[in-house]
Formats: sequence, structure tokens, C-alpha cells
Amino acid sequence: MAVYEGHAQQRTTRLSEGTTIREELKQAVDKAEDVTNSRVLEVFARSGFAASGILHLLVGAISIRLAMGGTGHADFSGAVAELATMPVGPFLLWGSFAACTALSLWQAGDAIFDFNHQATKKKIKNKAKAALQAIVYAVLALTVWHFAMGTGTGEDNRKATSDFTISMMEAPGGVALLVLIGVAVAVTGVAYGIRGPKKSFEKQLRMPAPGPARTAVTALGVAGYLAKGTVLLLAGLLIAIATLKEHPEDSTGLDGGLRALRDQPLGPWLLAAVGAGLVCYGAYMIMRARLAKMTR
Repeated sequence: MAVYEGHAQQRTTRLSEGTTIREELKQAVDKAEDVTNSRVLEVFARSGFAASGILHLLVGAISIRLAMGGTGHADFSGAVAELATMPVGPFLLWGSFAACTALSLWQAGDAIFDFNHQATKKKIKNKAKAALQAIVYAVLALTVWHFAMGTGTGEDNRKATSDFTISMMEAPGGVALLVLIGVAVAVTGVAYGIRGPKKSFEKQLRMPAPGPARTAVTALGVAGYLAKGTVLLLAGLLIAIATLKEHPEDSTGLDGGLRALRDQPLGPWLLAAVGAGLVCYGAYMIMRARLAKMTR
């Protein structure tokens, strides 16, 4: 009888411990959700759109400069390098790092905690999109951090893309995976480009009342998404083509894609147009910092 009571007490203790652990985990999850939905994080996350906008403005300006025969690296490391040379460079770098990190955390919170009330297919799509955005802004934050620490160069993104391609091609099945990645980036570019004329980006915003402000937001969004889609399409195609031709050193990301565009017939004019579109996208993202729908 005593043995039976001892076993029963052990089972009760284990059940009690299991319940306590579950409750602690639930409390931890609830606290994490509260943090990712906090007003403070939202303010910093909104500033992440503005930081992204400034970097797109710089990439667009560098693209126009390249079209006119100038120099520079038309990607985010090139943009951050130029940001670092400004009089208040350190302040801008650390501010951009904090903003992009906050936006990455906000998007990660969306991927983990939000969209659960939606239908399964739509929920998976929106969670995957938020997770991808979290990764994008985390990479952007990491790029800015390198420059803030004094270890970044304007060729970082270009070299990282090329080195990644070389490493993947040497791995088993890496060639096929790289081609798929290139195609996926190109398809994403097409999706971005379509989003412009369809004005589907307006669903992400609390649009101003009809008038000049609303017209400006729409015009910048249409032009910006077309340009953003173009550079993603070029970057994806460059990855796939460089892989298939076994020239991984030619896979150089946004900068390489834009330089390849410049080398085509009427290339400088096309590159200048894309650069102007990226400037529009940057301006749109700065407006998005204020107009974005952050809560669901």
C-alpha cells in the first residue's frame, strides 16, 4: 500500500511539474508576444521603413551615377558606405541599425504570433512572407552594423553574393539549389513589379484622403515597385545564369545586375530610369513609415 501511495505521489509530482513548465512556457510566449506588439517597438519598427527608404534612395542615386559614367556600388553595402561618409555618419549608422533590427523583430513577431485567425492557406502565405521580411531586415541590420563597427566596405554585398555562389556550387546538389534560388528571386521581382501597376501595395497603408498626398503616395509606389521588381529580376537571373555557365564570380547581386543592365543597348538610359524608380521607392518607404498598417 505504501509503495502504491509512493508511486501515486511521484506521478502527481511529475504532473504538477509538467503543468508548471507548461504554464511558464505560456507566460514566456505571452511576454514575447507583448514585446513584439509593444508601442515602443512599433515606433522603432516604423523607423525601419524610413531607414530602408533612405538606403533605397542612395542605391537609386548610385545607379543614376553609374548610368552617367560615374563610380560606386549600386547595392546596400554601397549605400551604407556612402551613408557612413556623411557628417553625422556614426549617428545615422547606429540609428539605422536599431531601426532595421526593430523592424526585423516586428516582422518575426508577425510570423510567429499573427495571422492565426486566417484560413490555413492564407495564414501560411502571410506567415512565410513576414518571416522572409524578418530575414531581409536582419541582413540589412547586419550590413549596417559592420559599417558602424568600422569593418564594412562598399563591396561587402557583392563579394558575399559571389562567395555564397561559389560555396554552394561546390556542395552536393548546390548547383540545382542555386538555380532555384535565382529563379525564386527573379519570380519575386516579377511579383514586385506587378504589385506596382495593380496598386496592391495600398492595402498595406492607411492611405491619405483623396488629394495631392494620396496621388503622390500612389505614384511613388507604382514607380518604386516597378523599379524594385526590375532589380530583383536582374539579380535573380544573374544568379541562375552565372550558375549554369559555371561562372560563380559573375553572381554579384544587385550591383552586378544593374551593371549588366548598363551594358545592354540603351543600357545607360534604362539604368538611369531604374535608378529614378528606386529613388521613388525610397521616398515611398519613407512615407510608409508613417502610413503603414502595423497592427492586425
